[in-house]
Amino acid sequence: MAFRFEELKVWHIAADLSNEIDLLAKTFPIEERFSLASQNKRAADSVVLNIAEGSTGQSTPEFKRFLGIVLRSAVEVVACLYLAHKRKYVANEIYQKHYDGYEILCKMITKLRSSMQLAAMNYQPSTMNL
Repeated sequence: MAFRFEELKVWHIAADLSNEIDLLAKTFPIEERFSLASQNKRAADSVVLNIAEGSTGQSTPEFKRFLGIVLRSAVEVVACLYLAHKRKYVANEIYQKHYDGYEILCKMITKLRSSMQLAAMNYQPSTMNL
């Protein structure tokens, strides 16, 4: 694999969920094509794209900043799903499936951010005099 993000399980899960949101958004009523359906797709894609962008050639603090953006985009997907469910565009079972998927993804992203913070805190600079 040529890029760091391709090695991240969280990126693969986000990409799979984004593809599912794309398929789901295509079932929304025609009047939602350029509003809720589009917003949901863009937020889901943003999760995938920001994981990729943040992981490639960035510092740990910068990657953590991108993961904060990723979390907000993932929550935006859930909010769009909620609206679609309330408007009866999405059945209960489908809503719950995607809700659960994004809940797991958010936990994974949070854990990744925390592990990066812990790694940075445990870093001990060399005591060698250079």
